[in-house]
Amino acid sequence: MNLNQLYYFKEIAHLQHFRQAAAKLNISQPSLSKSIANLEEELELCLFEKNGRNVVLTKYGLIFLNHVEKILHDLDNAKKDMKQLASSDQGHVDIAYIFPLSQYYIPKTVRSFLNLEENRNVTFTFKQGITDELLEGLKNDEYDLIFASYVEDEPDIIFIPIFDQKLFVIVPLDHPLAELDSVDLKDIEPYPLVGYDKASGLGKLTSKLLKNMDLHPKIICEASDEYALSALVAANFGVSIIAEAPALKYAKVKKLHIKNIKYSRQIHLAYKKNKYFAPAVHNFISYVKNKSYGENSDFFT
Repeated sequence: MNLNQLYYFKEIAHLQHFRQAAAKLNISQPSLSKSIANLEEELELCLFEKNGRNVVLTKYGLIFLNHVEKILHDLDNAKKDMKQLASSDQGHVDIAYIFPLSQYYIPKTVRSFLNLEENRNVTFTFKQGITDELLEGLKNDEYDLIFASYVEDEPDIIFIPIFDQKLFVIVPLDHPLAELDSVDLKDIEPYPLVGYDKASGLGKLTSKLLKNMDLHPKIICEASDEYALSALVAANFGVSIIAEAPALKYAKVKKLHIKNIKYSRQIHLAYKKNKYFAPAVHNFISYVKNKSYGENSDFFT
């Protein structure tokens, strides 16, 4: 059975005439008759019966017509969907990103992209998570691209730095260090530390940072995002090394600069190397790459 046979069958069923159907389909009547005969032989059922000079559907032909019309309708819809995805001014983009980007960066970036006339009909799907989860989804083609921390030893992934997210120390308002405006990281070693989840990009970054400085604060608990970290610090669970994020704006904690060295983590746009992308995805990648953000852009303040 092939697609042409389904179109031929549908046309004959509607016109109830082989010669008229052949003329409309622009094929010879013998070719059309042979094609339908082969279809009936494959199905082991008679689909048409004569009615004077015309033909009508048998009981089984009516059942088959319902299936054929649904199949061809679904096929037409699939063609329309594919044409939309192939369109540069329509299309769809699946993105995923780490939690700190959800309140400002992603909404503002996507909104500014969609505000351009040529992009106004593009649609997006959004997903949040930690870097390792997002990277796994990217590899499995769940997302076209992600915004996350850099991950080493991923030769099949392209990472493009977008901006830096500055790191701070936060302490409870009544903490001894709250009298200061800046600290050395060694100053926090005596105090319990509220850390990022070890599996997250920032968890790995802060662990590496402390290890490189030979600092070993006691990690009292972990959390996955800045809202949870700042709430735990505000409740006097400990101090934390935290990335700039909207959560800090209204948190009841004291934010301290880190002395001497600028500590930050880079946010990267990441996508699979040598992967085919529809035009809308290409356009969004180009748009993000061409926008320049510095350290702690207004997406975090």
